[in-house]
Amino acid sequence: MQPTGFSDMKCDILELKGDNYKIWKKGFLLQLRWMNIAYAIRKDEPSAITENNISDDVDLYEKWERSNRLCVMFIKTKITAGMRGSVDQHNNVRELLKAIDEQFQSLDKALASTLIMEFSSLRLTSVRGVREHIMKMRDIAARLKTLEVEMSEIFLVHYILCILPQQYGPFKISYNTHKDKWSINELMTMCVQEEGRLLMETSDNVFMTTQGKYKKQAKVKGKGKGIISPQPDIKKESKCFFCKKTGHMKKDCDKFKD
Repeated sequence: MQPTGFSDMKCDILELKGDNYKIWKKGFLLQLRWMNIAYAIRKDEPSAITENNISDDVDLYEKWERSNRLCVMFIKTKITAGMRGSVDQHNNVRELLKAIDEQFQSLDKALASTLIMEFSSLRLTSVRGVREHIMKMRDIAARLKTLEVEMSEIFLVHYILCILPQQYGPFKISYNTHKDKWSINELMTMCVQEEGRLLMETSDNVFMTTQGKYKKQAKVKGKGKGIISPQPDIKKESKCFFCKKTGHMKKDCDKFKD
């Protein structure tokens, strides 16, 4: 059952802050229709009541006036305090919405430019984190769509593939030779699988390199140890310590014997 009055309605619409205008507008318009007070947004303001108006004209004007008053009250309560000054002078709901549209038209353009620059500057610098990278790019693309800057899904898939790191080179070639086209969700699933394969491959290479390094160090460390190879005999020349002459020993020295 719909509420019969403005005070009976529990409002869950977020405040208008500047970067949520598109979502905010859709939300409060839906809320006003659900509250059955959006008549003044759909219909022009009737002529002012005079003594010559019939009862039907009076009822129609009162219906529009009530709808307009409640809509204006509802919209102004959903705008941040810093932004109410520029819209407080409007008491007609259509004029109020037009003023808000004009105020945020330039903000939308600036926001779109910022998002496009952020989107084009995103890069995955390592093998890890491909899921988060794709989700962030998809989120920016969705926000741009609300600002009427749309990207097709096939463009998004190709663009993400093009800016993946060089480690994903064989993966890119595999996609280019594949007959079917992937959706963004399929791309993310396949990229996560490729990330796992690349990480396992990197771990194996590191293990083999480390093992080879340890073996080389052990070989160098053990070099020189063990049995010393035999050296050739060194013949010493005989010398007499008595006469100081060479060629004989002391015991054979004639002078020593004498």
